[in-house]
Amino acid sequence: MRKEEERRPKGYDGVNTMNDSNLLQVIDVKKSFFRAKALAGLSFNLEKGVILGLLGPNGSGKSSLLKIISGLYRPSDGKVLIQGEVPSRKTKAKVAYLPEIDYLYPWMSVRQTLDFVSTFYDDWNENKALELLKFMNLDPEVTVGKLSKGMRARLKLALTMGRDSSLILLDEPFSGIDPPSRARIMESIIAQYSTGEQSIILSTHEVGESEKLFDRVLFLENGRLKLMGEAEELRQEMGKSINDIFKEVYQ
Repeated sequence: MRKEEERRPKGYDGVNTMNDSNLLQVIDVKKSFFRAKALAGLSFNLEKGVILGLLGPNGSGKSSLLKIISGLYRPSDGKVLIQGEVPSRKTKAKVAYLPEIDYLYPWMSVRQTLDFVSTFYDDWNENKALELLKFMNLDPEVTVGKLSKGMRARLKLALTMGRDSSLILLDEPFSGIDPPSRARIMESIIAQYSTGEQSIILSTHEVGESEKLFDRVLFLENGRLKLMGEAEELRQEMGKSINDIFKEVYQ
């Protein structure tokens, strides 16, 4: 397998130059927690209209990267730029982030949850959010605490995709979720994705079912770029599915 320095995928030019099509620029980003290194000098660009699969086992740095992009963490070194700006309150208006943790209030109804979340974002799209509820088979009057884990995952996705954000960050949206909910979540991502206007970074270590979503994949290992490329080009070049490449990279 080639080293990442030898590969020049679309959106990564080795020097991270910015152009009009770039939405996200990650420049030599490092992140440490005391003595533990979560990210060790990560660089790549992402232009508009791309679904990027952020792949790697647990502990590879995926969640730390998404939190830095969302503005929840600051890098220890390096820089992230969202349309030329460092993550801030201003860029949060352009970024919708779905964390792996369950942050929903169990005493609220589904409808109350939507109303509550909508107050935080100027880009909230009420019609889209309600359409997603219907697509996800979520009853607006049901209390969140009575929803199954799979249904709560559907609601979290509806809250995230219900915004008209330029960049959508999904952290392990399929983790521990039942197969029917995983299928419904993938269908909703495809249905609501605004081609050419939005980019999605989807972090997962469950690659088999989700690889059909990816335009591009980025493999992380110990906080470093292991491999990055166009998904279909990698399939053809290596004669394997992205899931099989994943198994080979981390065997």
